[in-house]
Amino acid sequence: MDNTAPNSVTRIMLNVLYALVPGIIAYVIFFGWGVVINIIIAVITAIVTEVLMLQLRKRPIKPFIMDGSAVVTAVLLALALPNLAPWWLIFIGVSFAIIIGKHLYGGLGYNPFNPAMIGYALLLISFPLQMTVWLQPDNTLSFMQSLNYALFSTLNNIDIDAMTMATTLDTVKTQSGLGESFAAIQTSAPAIFGQFAGKGWEWINLAFLFGGLWLLYRRVISWQIPVAFLGSIFIMALLFYPSTGTTPLYHLFGGATMLCAFFIATDPVTASPTPNGRLIYAAGIGIFAYVIRMWGGYPDGIAFGVLLMNMAAPTIDYYTRPKAFGENV
Repeated sequence: MDNTAPNSVTRIMLNVLYALVPGIIAYVIFFGWGVVINIIIAVITAIVTEVLMLQLRKRPIKPFIMDGSAVVTAVLLALALPNLAPWWLIFIGVSFAIIIGKHLYGGLGYNPFNPAMIGYALLLISFPLQMTVWLQPDNTLSFMQSLNYALFSTLNNIDIDAMTMATTLDTVKTQSGLGESFAAIQTSAPAIFGQFAGKGWEWINLAFLFGGLWLLYRRVISWQIPVAFLGSIFIMALLFYPSTGTTPLYHLFGGATMLCAFFIATDPVTASPTPNGRLIYAAGIGIFAYVIRMWGGYPDGIAFGVLLMNMAAPTIDYYTRPKAFGENV
């Protein structure tokens, strides 16, 4: 997000939430109501946690609640979680993001790490089994069935194991590790693949791309981070395509690529603020994300790529800041 834009924090956050709507609708179409339930639980948790932390810090509550930053953190984390996440998983991730990722460092504007990615990384490392329970595309669970599972982790007379699956990225990573080619994986698991990426995921990413372009049009974010991030993933995928068999389109429209490009990596607090710094920062996230996605221990490396480059951002800023007039080069 472009922190030089003349908008208030509240206006920026509202624009981000509006831009997320197309992607959320696509989520519901392909994976059901679980994502909406994730968002509801996450937002409630974020607001309650934010109020408690502000009270403990003896800070005014209304202005910080109304700025929308806690809600955006909650929604971004909710979108990254499986669509059958139990309520306690969402609660732990969001409360950790708000308390540790945000308020531990002094609140909005002082946190060096993206809070949503801090929460996601904690859950991925601590609860790997729960983080892999995804419904198959085009599932038939109703809103109430999804809510019942989120609250009680059970569904009456329904075998939930028969309706769940690993994500496309996870399947490709696992089968590739066993020596299977990408073409063979597509043939053996046609239900999870679409035209050029995971079934459903390609449309979800297209929807987030649409929302991201709207943010660019509204000048809420600048172009450097999305372009550098997507460009680095495209180049990496193209360079290694002969050996991996995974196309650039597969990586651009799989997993959380577009969500990261326009909504996560563009966080104005934790990203590099200089134009050249944004290019380096975002390219680094893309490279790390691709390397972890293909050869690391996790199916998608976006969260770790963001956090690693959050650590590098101050150094990038130091070497890319514009020279003041008269300053010795």
